[in-house]
Amino acid sequence: MARFLKPYPLLLRSSSTPACRSFLATPGISPAAFDENLLRLLRNEIAYLSDYFPPRPLPQRFRSFSIEDHPGEQWIRLRSKNGAEDVKVDATMFDGAAPLPPSSALSKRVEALELGPRLHISLIVEVSPRGEGSDSVLEVICSAWPESLDVRTLFPLRRKGAAVRPYMGRSFKNLDKEVKSWVISYLEERQVDDELAEFLHEYMANKGKAELLRWMRMVESILQK
Repeated sequence: MARFLKPYPLLLRSSSTPACRSFLATPGISPAAFDENLLRLLRNEIAYLSDYFPPRPLPQRFRSFSIEDHPGEQWIRLRSKNGAEDVKVDATMFDGAAPLPPSSALSKRVEALELGPRLHISLIVEVSPRGEGSDSVLEVICSAWPESLDVRTLFPLRRKGAAVRPYMGRSFKNLDKEVKSWVISYLEERQVDDELAEFLHEYMANKGKAELLRWMRMVESILQK
């Protein structure tokens, strides 16, 4: 899956930065002293993030969906049962952002910079009927923005083992208006909608904090050896 392209920065305070620079600039420093200083700085960052920006416990459910999340992975999976259908949603962590809108007004540019970029999450939605003899699968590629869900491509597929001709899917923007409306209603009935997009953005921001702390603690454990 796509990598998380906007990690939370290491929140180095000004009090620690000069010490780090002067230490690295000191000639002839021993590797052991370097590790000790790096370990001290790392522990300061872990304590700072843990005290002031701690991640919340990640939820295991959202509406009808159960959430499968494994530490260290850059994506999550949601599963739901809708009547006689199985709905599966694979969602990446943040994998891009929309460019800031051009504007000649200084106030508009400042406002856009303060709000920050609109981060993007990719979704693969798969709806498949349960039971024998049901080999059709509908796969939908979507973009999740902070406040909306956009459909991009539709893929009618077959289950593994069933013959199917290669097909690259239909672009959503090229569909008729009535078909577009049907697809949106179809997904909304299965709770794949704007509310899910908003939840995923909150979830991934929180997951990003948890992954950053996890990574720093792994580095800490390596330096301690």
